[in-house]
Parts: sequence; C-alpha cells; structure tokens
Amino acid sequence: MRTYLVTGGAGFIGSNYIHYMFRKYGDEIFIINVDVLTYAGNPENLADVENRSNYRFVRANICDKEAIRKVFAEYDIDRVVHFAAESHVDRSIVQPELFVTTNVLGTANMLNCAKEAWELPDGSFKEGKKFLHVSTDEVYGSLPEDGGYFYETTPYAPHSPYSASKAGSDLLVKAYMDTYHFPANITNCSNNYGPYQFPEKLIPLMIHNALEGKKLPVYGDGKNVRDWLYVEDHAKAIDMVCEKGRLFETYNVGGHNEKQNIEIVKTIIDILREELPDSDPRKAALTYDLITYVEDRKGHDRRYAIAPDKIRAEIGWEPETMFREGIRKTIRWYFDNEEWMEHVTSGDYQQYYDKMYGEKKEIG
Repeated sequence: MRTYLVTGGAGFIGSNYIHYMFRKYGDEIFIINVDVLTYAGNPENLADVENRSNYRFVRANICDKEAIRKVFAEYDIDRVVHFAAESHVDRSIVQPELFVTTNVLGTANMLNCAKEAWELPDGSFKEGKKFLHVSTDEVYGSLPEDGGYFYETTPYAPHSPYSASKAGSDLLVKAYMDTYHFPANITNCSNNYGPYQFPEKLIPLMIHNALEGKKLPVYGDGKNVRDWLYVEDHAKAIDMVCEKGRLFETYNVGGHNEKQNIEIVKTIIDILREELPDSDPRKAALTYDLITYVEDRKGHDRRYAIAPDKIRAEIGWEPETMFREGIRKTIRWYFDNEEWMEHVTSGDYQQYYDKMYGEKKEIG
C-alpha cells in the first residue's frame, strides 16, 4: 500500500485530489492529510472520507518542524503532494508577509523534513520516493493579449506578493533537485475551478452573489484573460506526474480554456438561468445588470495561458472538461450543496468580502 502525505488537503484543490485518489485507487493507498485549517481549509470538504481506515487527518502547520517530522517518523511516506499555500492574490496584497511565511518557509520545512526522512547515508535517496510541488502559472508573469504561451522554459517574472512567494517556493524545490538530487517534480497549473472552491475566487464568488441577487464585482474592464482548468482534470494530472513524470522535471498543466473575466461572469449568469426552474424567484433577477465594474486590482496581470505540450507528450495527460461543461457541473454541485456554501460564507469571510469589495469604487 503506497502512502501519501498531502499538505493542504482540506482546501479546494487538495480535497478534490483526495476524492479523486480514493475514487481511483480505493483501499490500495493510504493518505495522511496535513492541514492547519485556515479560513480556506474546510473539514466539511472531506466529510465523506474521514471515516475511511486508510485516511488520517493531522492538524498541523507546514512551518512546524516538529509536527511534520513526527508525521514522517510515524509513517513511511512514499509521496508528498504539496498543495498547502496561501493562494489568493488580493489577500497577498494586504498581507504579503503571511504569504512569504507559508509559501516559502513552509515549503522549505517540508523539503527539509522529507529529505531528512528519505536520505540514505551515501547522500542518495530511498527508492520510489517523490515530492510533488504544486504551483501556479502566475510565477511566469503576464502575457500580451495578442498571443504567446507559458512554457516550462519561460523565465519567472512574478508581479504580486502571491506569485513572488510561489516563485520562491518553486526555486527552493529546483535548488534541492539540483543540489541534492532530491526526488521531486514541480507542476505549474492554470486557474482551477470546480466543487469546494472557497468563494473569494472569481467563479464561486459570482455563483454565490448571483444567487443572492448581489452585485457581481468585475475588476477594471473585465478583459483580463485566464486559462481555466477543471479541478478534477488537475487532480488526474498530478497523479500522472507522480507516477510517470521524470524526476527533476517541471510540467505545465493547462486547460486550453482561455476566457476573459467578463465572459466568465456572463456565462455563469446564462447557465444559472438555464439551470434554475421558472418557478424559482431568483431567476428573474439574473441579468447582466448585476455586473458592476470596480477599481482594478493592483498589479493585475493581463493574460495567462499555458501550453501543456510537455505533459501531453511525455505523460499522455490532456484536459478532458471544456469550460462550459465544467461550469455547468460546478453550478449543479453548488445547487446540491447550498448548505456548504452557507457555512463558508459566514463570519470572517463576510468581513473580508466587505473589506475587499465593499470599499471598491464602482467605475464606468
């Protein structure tokens, strides 16, 4: 039985990955989920797996050396899948130090603890071990609107405290691979969406606000472009890189779904109207009039787009879920889990939302 240490497994992508792995492998694997449970780490995301005999939850901070050492001492870890990170650009602008602490120092601690557990006396590493570091396309900076793609060879040019902190963590992993021949891979993914995503991010925020009849805040002119990846496709890519990826390599994971933000918002309104029955009073209020252009984010990158050529050629992965299909699946999930949304949109989240969007000046 292969043993996985998943960091940040109670978060959006991490919880979807754990669900995917249990669907695929069942009782053939053992997963230890280490999560400190910040605002975005939600135990409800994994309520249906928490009683499995081959699952353990450990509440710990990835910066806590003794806690992470203890996990490696108690379990013979075969794979580390490192999701844990502060990930929201807006929050990084307000609290940059937190992002450096978690994303850079936390990754350094995870690397050191894995190296300590896996390294042999001669400086080589135990057979079959791998550390997979999950990162973002934002480390590459911004692309021109009229073309170009991010490749694994694209120079890093981060613009926000978030992307800079992730770039720092990537470079640490690269340094460990180069210096120690530490068995690792890095994946850089495009924007994810799907079930269990905390509603500070664009798509769940727009779904939630639209159903509440609230304004839909869109930064600037709404024409910033992102490449969107359905989270289950990402989970599959991570598993395939773990099993088939060449050691020391980086793989870009993209969705081939480039969309302007304003197009995303309009698509959400359209599909919500299609999915809601005529008898639902919320349907009449779902119009483009809900869209409100607000003052742009500081340092807002104009366009991201990943070329997933390498992962397709070497590993055979490619995205399976086109955007409109993925948005419909996501909306149906939120319809079926409105209680989950109610729980995560109370308290601290509402205070944060009011601070980030309530004080933004409307434009246009």
